[in-house]
Amino acid sequence: MNLVLFSNSDFIGDNLVSIHDARRLQHITHIHQVTLGEYLNVGLINGMTGKGKVVVHTADEIQLEVSLTQPPPIALPITLVLALPRPKMLKRTLQTIATLGVKNIYLINSYRVEKSYWQTPLLSEDAMQEHLLLGLEQGCDTVLPKVSLIKRFKPFVEDNLKEIVGTSSALVAHPYTDTPCPAQINYAITLAIGPEGGFIPYEIDLLEKCGFTTVNLGKRIMRVETVVPYLLGRLFT
Repeated sequence: MNLVLFSNSDFIGDNLVSIHDARRLQHITHIHQVTLGEYLNVGLINGMTGKGKVVVHTADEIQLEVSLTQPPPIALPITLVLALPRPKMLKRTLQTIATLGVKNIYLINSYRVEKSYWQTPLLSEDAMQEHLLLGLEQGCDTVLPKVSLIKRFKPFVEDNLKEIVGTSSALVAHPYTDTPCPAQINYAITLAIGPEGGFIPYEIDLLEKCGFTTVNLGKRIMRVETVVPYLLGRLFT
């Protein structure tokens, strides 16, 4: 937890925040090991960042006197269209996405996405927010990504995706093309990443008709949880 995040409901007075849930309390107590009068890096969810002075420290509560003076990091200029990963990978992927500064995410269905994936309780709003917050804490960010769940591939691509792409450059990671993925770009993109094994030819054809360009990541075959940070690092660093 590089940034202690709190919401408006945590305020108990002007610039005074109460931390009393087990996860944050234990981390601050046992990992940061702060004492009275010490400062922590803090941030208001979807708001500013700053410093929090520990003014009360008990076994059940930590109160912070906060001063929020700095904006959060600038978001990456990307919309991520991601085939729904298997539940075990979804947790780590959501955290990584939030850490790296992606703010618009579409989790979509695909031929190679198993139907059972859509039944996971990890897709509940509370569960996704939990993992997104973990990612924000790691990346010292406050702005929660917006996640949309898309269970029908073809209607989404044909009816909605072109408007989502807008004026951005549209790329789809695809192992069966000779076009290399660009690097160190400075423009907005919409990036589509398929399931393990990639999108099937029919899906690639629909994406290409929607204006997407297929790009290759090289000869190595990577898991989704590896592809996401690899691509974001290649494109924006």
